[in-house]
Amino acid sequence: MRKIFSFKKEIFLTFILLLVYFFSRLIRLNLIPIFTDEAIYIRWAEIARYDAAWRFISLSDGKQPLFVWLIMIILPFFEDPLIAGRLVSVVAGLITMIGLFLLSWELFGKKEVGFFSAFLYLFYPFALVYDRMALMDGLVGTFAVWALYFQVLLVKKLRLDIALILGMIVGGGMLTKSSGFFNLYLLPFSLLLFPWGKPGWKKKLLLWCVLALIVTVESQVIYSVLRLSPLFHMISEKNSVFVYPLKEWIAHPWRFFGGNFKGLWDWFIGYFSWPIFIIFLGGLVINFKKRLLSKCLLLIWFVAPFIALALFGRVLYPRFIFFMTLSLLPLVALGINYLFNYLKKPYLIIVCCLILFFGWIKRDYQLLTNPYIANIPNADKAQYLNDWPAGGGIKEVVDFLNKESEKGKIYVATEGTFGPLPYALEVYLYKNHNVEIRGFWPLQEEIPKEVLEVAKTKPTYFVFNQSQNAPLGWPLMLISKYQKGVGNVYLHLYRVVNE
Repeated sequence: MRKIFSFKKEIFLTFILLLVYFFSRLIRLNLIPIFTDEAIYIRWAEIARYDAAWRFISLSDGKQPLFVWLIMIILPFFEDPLIAGRLVSVVAGLITMIGLFLLSWELFGKKEVGFFSAFLYLFYPFALVYDRMALMDGLVGTFAVWALYFQVLLVKKLRLDIALILGMIVGGGMLTKSSGFFNLYLLPFSLLLFPWGKPGWKKKLLLWCVLALIVTVESQVIYSVLRLSPLFHMISEKNSVFVYPLKEWIAHPWRFFGGNFKGLWDWFIGYFSWPIFIIFLGGLVINFKKRLLSKCLLLIWFVAPFIALALFGRVLYPRFIFFMTLSLLPLVALGINYLFNYLKKPYLIIVCCLILFFGWIKRDYQLLTNPYIANIPNADKAQYLNDWPAGGGIKEVVDFLNKESEKGKIYVATEGTFGPLPYALEVYLYKNHNVEIRGFWPLQEEIPKEVLEVAKTKPTYFVFNQSQNAPLGWPLMLISKYQKGVGNVYLHLYRVVNE
């Protein structure tokens, strides 16, 4: 009877997890306007879908293509391309949550720790943000969690099938983003769980080395599919924008470490919060020697890439650390398990949970209802909501242009040839053959002659995103401006006046 009851309880908890997950990730999925990078990825997916020659289009900007390919697959099933793109992240987040459950169970041998990890991911504000945006970083986290899980299985079971699956996972991470290479770089640390000194350990170590070599070769073969494109070299060029190449780093190895570390730490605590960090420390130090190597492995998966990013980072954003923070959730879950076993009484557990998780729950509520006031790091809030990379006003401009195009052909000029303009407009208007969109950058002192010529034959509009005022002397009439979030940044829509 006890087993039956336990099984029924687990089924009920799983049902609740799935129900709350899909509710929290799907409700008002388009609440945040389309962000610059989302517009780029979705537009790439639209182009790649219709032209096989452009399946590697993301390499033109040095980005790996897997995330774009996944968007491309599901685009035909949804009217709103933004919803299609964000659904890829929703599914990736669900797979991440399942992976955390299995990883925690495997490392600590307790199913309840696995459920706690899954529930933590459910309410983790960092996860809530990136599970609801069409960005690569949620998928990077998915591959990281599952790579760690299969690395643990590999070192414990030493089986070829596990190595082959792990090779595919590591290769998938590499095809998503360059940070996916950490899944391979951290593979040797799984030897912390190796049965050193036990009978036959030398033969087992040799077998692990062979299997690890298979993982490495397989992942590199998968990654090598990108070499089919002549744009493969663009990846290293793009990486040098965000991280210092070794030759440059040697000239100033510690100059930016302090500032980078502080910025990354502030972002980490901004999402993780101090109460949860204290619980994490509790999971780490309580019964310190019990499952010590498992704890160290999880900690290394956070510390090693965090320090590497602080050392080599040139341009940093909070989303870069998302995948590495996921390895801390099983330790937080372990700390919660210790706490619950100590408190025992249900009412004490409920009160304690409300106190500890109040900050997370409040932020989750804000993100799902009014993200403009959400207590998340300003770097993310500015990008996604309040500054020029945010998509505020795009929907209104698209609606206006669609309505105007019903009367006949129109021409739309945009400030910029890459990014929110013109891509965000093209995402929604590429099927409207009455709308011609052309980007211009950089803007000169005089309005482009092409725009003036077209304005003589059909209605012509100019959309400004970064510039907060149209250049002086341009023959433009302001139609409307749209505020981005709660800042002082606007998207401007003008009509070109045919003098």
